[in-house]
Amino acid sequence: MSSYQAPINDMTFNLFDVWQLDSYWQSNSQLQELIETDTAKAILEEAAKICEQQIAPFAAEADQRGAQLADGKVSLPEHYHTAYQSLVDGGWTGLSGDPRYGGMGMPKALSMMVDEMMCSADIAFSLYPGLTAGACVALLQHADEATKQTYLPKLYSGEWSGTMCLTESHAGSDLGIMRTTAKANDDGSYALNGSKIFITAGEHELTSNIIHLVLAKLPDAPAGSRGISLFLVPKFLLDNSGEPAERNNVSVGSIEHKMGINGSATCVLNFDNAKGFLIGQPHRGLSCMFTMMNYERLSMGSQGLGAAERAYQNALAYSKERLQGRVTLKDPSKAEPILVHADVRRMLLNIKAINEAGRSFATWVASLLDRAKYDECELSAQRANLLTPITKAFMTDQGFEACVSAQQVFGGHGYVKEWGMEQLVRDVRIAQIYEGTNGIQAADFMLRKVAADNGAVLCSLLTDISQQIGQQPNAISAALQQKIEQLQQLTQQLLQQSQAEQSAAACDFLALVSYVLYGYMWYKNLVALDADKHSADFIASKQLTAKWYQHKVLPKTAGLIAQLSGDSSSLFNLSEQQF
Repeated sequence: MSSYQAPINDMTFNLFDVWQLDSYWQSNSQLQELIETDTAKAILEEAAKICEQQIAPFAAEADQRGAQLADGKVSLPEHYHTAYQSLVDGGWTGLSGDPRYGGMGMPKALSMMVDEMMCSADIAFSLYPGLTAGACVALLQHADEATKQTYLPKLYSGEWSGTMCLTESHAGSDLGIMRTTAKANDDGSYALNGSKIFITAGEHELTSNIIHLVLAKLPDAPAGSRGISLFLVPKFLLDNSGEPAERNNVSVGSIEHKMGINGSATCVLNFDNAKGFLIGQPHRGLSCMFTMMNYERLSMGSQGLGAAERAYQNALAYSKERLQGRVTLKDPSKAEPILVHADVRRMLLNIKAINEAGRSFATWVASLLDRAKYDECELSAQRANLLTPITKAFMTDQGFEACVSAQQVFGGHGYVKEWGMEQLVRDVRIAQIYEGTNGIQAADFMLRKVAADNGAVLCSLLTDISQQIGQQPNAISAALQQKIEQLQQLTQQLLQQSQAEQSAAACDFLALVSYVLYGYMWYKNLVALDADKHSADFIASKQLTAKWYQHKVLPKTAGLIAQLSGDSSSLFNLSEQQF
């Protein structure tokens, strides 16, 4: 069975040394009354206890038992109820919620670290509070005040939970062809009819009500995605006192039997004249829902990092205990721990280098979101928007690769259930798929985030990074400066190409930008090291891992640059019959 210990030291290093967010919190009038260093550390420590003691030890049991449907009701692993109640009792379900409606108001940079812990503990379990948090973000930004007053306090408290209902059997990424309809009722509500598939946490009994955010089309809707509206459809309609009463006409058609995240109830939901309430303006629902989807895409990054962190911890522990082979020949009569083998060290160091850069990257993106929110900083908002598809796609690609590599460290034991590694591989695989596949994220990054503004936000960011490196050089600076210059040149070349050529380059381009930005994360880690604050082992570990990234990971950019500069005409010239 795999174990887990939250990497609090590295988390606090990122918060207070790499990004110095304690200083930012104290300089912001909205945050200074809510959060400071000791409070943040206490929050991380308490979250770690729940994840380490109440969730992580039972993840394998939840995977084996799974979510089960019987007589229209979905039952979950028993310990999910206990763990969820602990979240409710501690106020964790409203950690980053708006204090005006009962939330704790913590900054995203802190709550994202709690998200990582939850995902390390059990990705399937993390989805129940995670979807609710995303629904709250959408309602906070787009619902009217009466709706906020009615629903947000119950969602923040964890008494109720939330979902998002987008996908239909024939309409995945092409939401414009959805068939779910909404017709106005005489009382101002709407009657929704249709079916949605792949609805995470669509039915369960962890909470007394489930608030579904549903995309549907009004009778006068324009064709395509511009004709989609957003509706709030509760599992139970509310009585005059705002409490769940009559069951709404929302039912479970089935639950999916999946490769992983088996403890998550992934449902087919049927809406048969279900009563719903319009959120935002008619025909503007997709933009409202994207508020939630962008939040969830950041959570996908936490899933990739969380699974990779647990995989690394267990592979490292196994490599110290498993005796195989004789390398150092200190005692030829005795086998040695496999950690002495170069290939095992290679796999572990690759994971460590990516994980620690990923944690810095996630903290950076979250801090940009905080500055965009609390300072109304447009530049921070633009940069967070630019980096969101990287957070979703690159962090989940790397998370899956890390879990596979960690499984490899275990050899045959990694392939059997009792060690827990195969579950991590299965569970994290979905993160590359849902909330928009990573191919879609790459296309979004290339076409909408870079080409749409002729590279303005990306080039501005790279220029700022280059200036930082020039003003305060360290061991990785020269190599990183060279890669930034190459990236800037290649970006200009891509901007001159056709949209079809840019689409063909999208996945490689996202990876290239990601590896360069992860190099910047290692630059920032080295800058933050302080002999007066950090142990000699901590400093040496960071320095050697940064050196590994510089010499063994960052050079992957050379191959990507060659691929991006290569001829992609075969992609367009091969006919359907020739594939």
